[in-house]
This record gives sequence, structure tokens and C-alpha cells, in this order.
Amino acid sequence: MSDISGGGPAYGFYGDDFTGATDTLAHLARAGLRTILLFVPPDAARLSMLGRLDAIGIAGAARTMPPHEQQPELARVGAAFATLGVRVIHYKVCSTFDSAPQSGSIGVAIRTLKEYCASPLVAVVGGQPNLRRYCVFGELFAAAGADDHRQSIYRIDRHPTMSRHPVTPMNEADLRVHLRRQGLENVQSIDWRCYARGDTALQTELDDRLKSKPDAVLFDVLDESHLQMIGGLITCHASAQAPLLAVGASSVAQAYVCALNEAAEQGERSAAPTPLARACGPVFVLAGSLSPLTEMQIAAAHSYLRVELDPLQMTGDAAPDYVAARVAAIVGPLRDGRSVLAFTTRRAALAADDTRSALPQLPHACAVLLQAVLGKVKLQRVGIAGGDTSSIAVRALDAWGLSYLAPLSAGVTVCRLHADRSELDGMEIMLKGGQMGDADLFEQLLNGYSGGFNRSAQHPTFPPVSRQGS
Repeated sequence: MSDISGGGPAYGFYGDDFTGATDTLAHLARAGLRTILLFVPPDAARLSMLGRLDAIGIAGAARTMPPHEQQPELARVGAAFATLGVRVIHYKVCSTFDSAPQSGSIGVAIRTLKEYCASPLVAVVGGQPNLRRYCVFGELFAAAGADDHRQSIYRIDRHPTMSRHPVTPMNEADLRVHLRRQGLENVQSIDWRCYARGDTALQTELDDRLKSKPDAVLFDVLDESHLQMIGGLITCHASAQAPLLAVGASSVAQAYVCALNEAAEQGERSAAPTPLARACGPVFVLAGSLSPLTEMQIAAAHSYLRVELDPLQMTGDAAPDYVAARVAAIVGPLRDGRSVLAFTTRRAALAADDTRSALPQLPHACAVLLQAVLGKVKLQRVGIAGGDTSSIAVRALDAWGLSYLAPLSAGVTVCRLHADRSELDGMEIMLKGGQMGDADLFEQLLNGYSGGFNRSAQHPTFPPVSRQGS
């Protein structure tokens, strides 16, 4: 595919956690866009090594940051994307929009990145149907449960998990109100009924909303056809001279790809997902998520030796000795060829106030454990469960990027890790949010998964490209 920006990549995205960033990476790569996901904005040497790119991503951890940390992080990203000539800057948030004024504020993100986007339209895409996330008249709804046929749909403020999130509970379903609480006073909206009236009427409706110079315009999403309409608006309002800021889950990338395919009249360009082969050796999974779905996945992981991690001991005064003992309990079986699942103490044990107080530091402790394990045993495939755990643990590794390899299920992707250290470069890594994946996801990670995918399909790939070999 040609680079439609005429210079650098036309599409740039920042993931406010690593798991969501890999999902966006997957959607763009499967559409035939040559895409790389980096951990920091690239310098000239890195860009030269990577060659032509259609899209570029930065995997971050803004979802866990207070505003005084979030603002400089995103300013660096915005400046980098501006230098590259990116036309669409996508601030990728969780599909449940969980955020708060004091942690992962979407309002802070919009105000910061808008400085690098001259387009008057800030598009907030409110749903992602393939993940069963829907936005209707500005209100967000989401499914809960692992069984696609038995999932119930909840308004987000009544969702059994997201309404009780330990850091950013979603207690407001109206995304306009949710964003207003984060400092965006004027959020206009386009409801789903507008899409049926056609492109011209939709554009007229949008023009009317833009007259008030809104902080953002929220778009309802009920099905995939709505994304095609939204994608047309995004690409129409974005240019090299006036980049556009879009906010939302991977549905922003889906909308963008729909618009590209329609413009090129090449709907067949998107490649069917390639299957994931069985792991060649033992697999290590680190589950820091405390969600009920991850708990189900742990219970279904029958092929793994399980090692429990106590949050209090992982983060207490004796943490170094405790972590060292847990690392030994993990590394020994891995060296013997046994797959291992290390998981934090489940929900029943988290009712105590002292245990809950340890939760903010738990992802950092998990990162220390992962570093120690990978320093002692070379693995082909690793899985990490939990948005915060994934972001912090992968950032702590001596690596610089990820490229798409294969999907496991909706919202869950296996990537190839890129690092300058040969023992890490090329490692296959799955990052998943707590609410994502099938019940047998960890078994799929070990045994491989075809999911009815076309084995002959191709997508742009990045082989291991460590600096020593470049």
C-alpha cells in the first residue's frame, strides 16, 4: 500500500495502555498497513532502520498517570507525530472509557494533543461493536462474560466489573458528562439516527455541531456500518496541514481502514487473520488482572503449573526475598519444559483494606518478577494479563517495539517483541486486558489457535530486527 501522507506515516496512535495498543496494531496490520508499535517516540536512526511505514504507534501507560505526568508524556508524542507529518492522531483509550480526572484523564489527553491538531474536529468514537461496546444517544454500554452467546449488555455505570474498577470506576454512562467531569465543557454529539440519512446530511449535521467550536464531538456507534460513516468524516477532515485528533478504542482504526478501503475501492485488501501455531516450548503467563473473566481463564488453564502471588508480600518490606522465591518456583519448571501460570491472589482475598492498599504498586512488583524470570530462562512465548500489569511490565523490559503476529480472540493479539538484546528479540508476547478473551484463552496461547482463519492470508510483517543484525 502506498503511503497516503506523501511522507511519513499518515496514521499515528498512542495507546494509553499496552493491551489496547496491540489491538489497534492488529487492526491496522491486518488491513495491509505496514505498522509498528514503539515504546517511545522514534529517533531518526530507528525510523531509518524500520523503513516505510503507513502507521506508527506509541504504547504508553497514560491510563495510570496523574495529569502532571500525563501532560508531558503526551506532549512528546504529539510533537513526534507532528514532525512525522501524521494526519490522524489517535488517542487510544479502553473501550469502556474508564478514566478519571486524577488518573488517565481523557480530558487532559485531548487538551494536550489538540495543540498538535489544527482540524476543528476532535472526534470521539463511542463504541466498538466487535468487542460488544455500544454508544447510544451518548451513553456507553458493554458486555460482560466470556460466552459470546450468553453475554449480557450493561449500561457502563451498572457493569458488574467496570462500575467497580479499583482505580477508575465508571459511575457515569453518559460520555458527555464523563468527559465534562474531566474538563471538556462543550462536548457535542452525533446520534446513530443521523447515519441513515446519508453522507451529505451527516456532514451537514457535523458542520452544525462545529459552529459552537466544541471541545469534542461524540459519535454514537451501534454496528460496523456506523464506523464506515465515521471513517469517512475523519479522513475528510484530516490533512497534512490540519491533522485531526480522534479519541476512542480500536474502533477509530477500524473506521479509518473502512474509509481507506472505500476510497481505493479495494475492500478485499484486508487480509484474513493468520492462525497462531502451537508454542515450540513452555509458555509463561503472568496474570495481574483481578477481573472475573481473568479468574475464569486461570481456572481453565489446565496445562499450566500454577504459582500464586500474594499482593502484600509482593509489595511489602520483605518483597525482594519473596519475589526471589517466587521466581525460583517459576524458573525451575520452565527449564524442565513445563508451562507456568503465575497469578495474583484472587478477589476473595482482596477485601481487606491492607491488601487493597497494595494494589497500586502491584504492577511494578509484577514487572520486577517478569524481568527476573526472563533474565534466567529464554522463552519463545509469554502472556501477560491485565492492562496496568502489561503496560508497566513490558516497559520495564529492555525492548523497543512490537509488531503484529496473530490474533487469539476479539481484543487479544499476539505480537513479536523487538529488542536490541538477542535473548528478547523475536519473543512472542500476548498482552490482554482483564475483560478480554475467551475462557480458554491461556490454553489457546499454549496450544495455538486457528479460529477458522485463512492459513494462506498475508499481512505486512516485521522480522526480528535487532540492532546487531541491522
